[in-house]
Formats: sequence, structure tokens, C-alpha cells
Amino acid sequence: MMTQASTPADPVTRCARPGADLAAAVHSVRRALTSEGHVGAEEAPAVARGLVRLAEHYGNHPFTPLEEARRLLDVDRASFGRLLGLFGLVPELRHAVETGPAGKYWQNTLLPLERRGVFDSALARKPVFPYVVGLYPGPSCMFRCHFCVRVTGARYDPSALESGNRMFESVIDEIPAGNPYAMYFSGGLEPLTNPGLGALSSRAAARGLRPTVYTNSFALTERTLARQPGVWDLHAVRTSLYGLNDEEYEETTGKRGSFARVRANLRRFQQLRSERENPIRVGLSYIVLPGRVHRLLDLVDFIAELDEAAPDRPVDFLNVREDYSGRGDGRLSEAERTELQEGLLAFEEKVSRRTPRLNIDYGYALHSLKTGADAELLRIRPATMRPTVHPQVSVQVDLLGDVYLYREAGFPDLDGADRYVAGRVGAGTSLTEVVERFVNDGLRVAPHAGDEYFMDGFDQVVTARLNQLEADAAAGWGDARGFLR
Repeated sequence: MMTQASTPADPVTRCARPGADLAAAVHSVRRALTSEGHVGAEEAPAVARGLVRLAEHYGNHPFTPLEEARRLLDVDRASFGRLLGLFGLVPELRHAVETGPAGKYWQNTLLPLERRGVFDSALARKPVFPYVVGLYPGPSCMFRCHFCVRVTGARYDPSALESGNRMFESVIDEIPAGNPYAMYFSGGLEPLTNPGLGALSSRAAARGLRPTVYTNSFALTERTLARQPGVWDLHAVRTSLYGLNDEEYEETTGKRGSFARVRANLRRFQQLRSERENPIRVGLSYIVLPGRVHRLLDLVDFIAELDEAAPDRPVDFLNVREDYSGRGDGRLSEAERTELQEGLLAFEEKVSRRTPRLNIDYGYALHSLKTGADAELLRIRPATMRPTVHPQVSVQVDLLGDVYLYREAGFPDLDGADRYVAGRVGAGTSLTEVVERFVNDGLRVAPHAGDEYFMDGFDQVVTARLNQLEADAAAGWGDARGFLR
């Protein structure tokens, strides 16, 4: 069809973006449909308009149930079903959705999980091994971050380390082959406080897994690396930054001198991986807070400084997110939106000059904002949470073997989090068995007010998608559920 003739400036591939030339997109789609004989000349204009409207809508609003989209287009069921069938005949329309303002939802999460059949298993209440497993090995944390849901002073007894690490080994050994990114190390608490993390990393690598550790890097010292050489078997080290100077770090973490130490650790790690010619990837996570978008320019300088420590091995990736969570509807004010957009433009210009090899992931909302669309974060509330949750998609396992159903619930002593424990891995009980029992026994968790804070962004996206798919099936659109697969 249109693929061979399309160009990067093709109006169809850009029709979901703000300011798109929709008339030109409709003209191109109409011409393609008639040239291939899919529709007659008389009906082609109306059909082409409907297809472009679908691409525009789902490129911005990926979780819309199909019946709602049909009502928005104001067409009958037969006509809408035909539009859905014709949509797949124009690859540029699909491209427009996947690269539109909401494209990161499609590219990063929805379509990869669709390809694996993960959503189908969750909808069918079929017990399968989770698509991704988070291991939370840290017994403690050296920081007291004011934004963290962790209960102040909560930690695991050191006596749990030996049995906990044996349990983690058993979980690693259970992970099915074929998905190298099926597990990661993170937590409730700092993973590098577990002296067995290196051995667990080596075990995972020996099984063909490529885990990332999410860390604050305060303990990423040469001494730690000497004691735990298996850390070098990780696929990536992703460091959460809590500021760009000692004052910001101390204000956030409560620990004096923490920024200087993290910076020194990262510089030395850069040098060591270069000297060892180790393929491990180094990345950073940074959250843009209201009124602080200008700090992104200082972030570039920080990364450039790390690159200078090992010019042949610059920092590999950066994940930038925004936290405007205080907004009741999840939307930014016009002034905030403009400030962020201008700040991101200045940031990208400086990145192109100082750290041109840096791969940047802006996540869901900031990607949307960068395209010129409104940045609106997905909001799941207790009323739209799923009592059956989604253990087929993701679970988290802590040092005691407790299997948490949401990523932000896996903190020791966190009030209410125990309701989201599906079971415990331990002697005679595997993770597979925990998931099977939870699903086969029809266990459910009735959401309470505030439970949505146990969910991270991934959990919210998965929940929204499953709700959408169920709505599509209930409305008789099961064959086309979810719009894109």
C-alpha cells in the first residue's frame, strides 16, 4: 500500500500530532484506499476521515474503549467494524498512533505485552509465570528521602539475608527462558546493602538474563565491587539522582555529603568499566519537580563530567520524568506546560552539544508534552483498581519471600501493604505456586481509599489497559479489543 511511497514528512504518519495537516492525511488515505480497490470512490472521503480520526484519537488517548470511540465518530456498529478492519490496511495509520503524543504507552508497554499474550492470560484468569519479576533484596537503606513511602527506620533483620538470598536464587532459577529482561533488582530498600547481590547477579547472567539494578549508588564503591564482583555481570546500573549538589541531596535524603559520594562513586565506576572493557550499561533517573525545569541544564553538565572520567564509555541512558502529582486532575497549568516545553528544548539543545551519545527516555507524560500535546498523567483510583490485580504481568518479591502485587507496596511495615501480598515463596513453595494459588483460588483484594499509591506508573498503565480490554469484550468488540495489538 502506501509504505513504499511514504516519507518522514508523510502527513498520515504525523496525523496524531498537534498541528497536523489532517486534510492532507485524509487525502492520502483516500487515494490509497481507492487505488487498492478497498473502497469505492464515493464513500472513500468519509471512510478516510474516519480512519484519520481514529489514528488521531488513539495516538493521544490509548485507553479509550472501542464503544466510546464509536460514539465519538458517530457511526453505527457495522460502519465502525469496517473502519477497524480497514485501519490495518494502511500501515502509516498505525505508525501515526505508535509515534503520536501517547506513543510511549504503545511502544514501551502495551504492544510488547500484547505480543507476549500477557494481557490475554490476565483477562482469562490463567495462571502463568509473571512476565517480569522484581527482586527486592535490600535489607536497609542509608537514605531517609522525604518522598519515599518507606516507614522511617523500617528494615529487615540481617538474619533474613542467608535464607532470603537462597529464596532469590530459587526464583531466578524458575524464570522461563526466552525473556532476558524478565527480572530486575530494586526495592523498597537499597539493593546494594545486600552482600549477596553480586552472586545473585551472576546467577541471573548464567541463566541468560540481563537484569538492571535500580540503586542510589551510595554503596557503589570500589570496596563493594571488590567484595561483590558479580555486580559486573549486571546488564545495567540505573542510579536515581536526588539533586545535583550537596544541599539538594541533604534536603531530600537527610544524609550529609551524600551527593559528593554518589558523584565520586559514579566517576570511578565509569573508569573501572572502561578499564575492564565491561559491557555493563550506566544510566541515571531524574525527576523534574515544579519550578525546577532549569536544573535540567545542570544535569547535562553533571553527565558531561561523568563522561570525562571515561571518554570512551559515556553514560548510556537517562530517564527523565516529571512529578506534578499535586494536580488533582493530573493536568498542568498553561504556564507550567510552557515552562516545561521551553526547558526541554533548551535541555535537548545542550545535550546535543555536550552529551550527544546520551539516550534519553522521557516516559509517558513528558514525551506527550514534547510533541506539543497536553501532558496528562494516567490516574487510576480505587474505583478503577482491579481486585484480581495482574500477577501474570508483574510481581515483586522481598527478602522474606513475600510476593507483592504492586511495585510500591513492597516496603517493610507499610500500612495496608500486606493486603497486596499474594503469598510467600519459601521452603516447598515456588513463585509459580504462589501465582497459581492466587489465581486459581479466585483471590481478590478489595481496594481501600489511598491504595492507588501502591501502584507505580507501570501498574497504572497495565490496569488501565486491562479495564479497556474488558470493556471492549463486554461491548462485543472482543475481536478488535484494545484497538492495536
